[in-house]
Amino acid sequence: MKKIIIALFIFTLITPLFAQSTNDADTKFYYFNLQIERIYPTSDGYIIQYRNSGRTLGTIGIPNEWFFEAAGRAEKVLLHPGRDWPTMSIFYRNGEFSHVRLYLHRSRAHQTWGSIPQGTNVSRFFEDRDSFNIQY
Repeated sequence: MKKIIIALFIFTLITPLFAQSTNDADTKFYYFNLQIERIYPTSDGYIIQYRNSGRTLGTIGIPNEWFFEAAGRAEKVLLHPGRDWPTMSIFYRNGEFSHVRLYLHRSRAHQTWGSIPQGTNVSRFFEDRDSFNIQY
């Protein structure tokens, strides 16, 4: 009985050494957080107007497919009612775009939600659906 207890004790001491893989030790994550000025939902995705670091407006399109893929490149987080302003966080892994997270108001009546007139051609915002080129 003592041998079993000692073996279990040694096993519990050694197990944590093998529990974590260090393959991602060189992986570096970083992100940018930008303030969203307007959000325009379209049939192709969302067109986002944001404030870049130069305090000028930039515009980018995020395709709908990015939200619904298994390992999607985009995520929507709905903010609780309050005074929080919508933001967009862009995540990078080892210097390459990983994914984007939008923090949006639940209510479409909020002043940041906009609408584009029907028939407007918005395809230029969704031309390159495989990359995310944003201006900082």
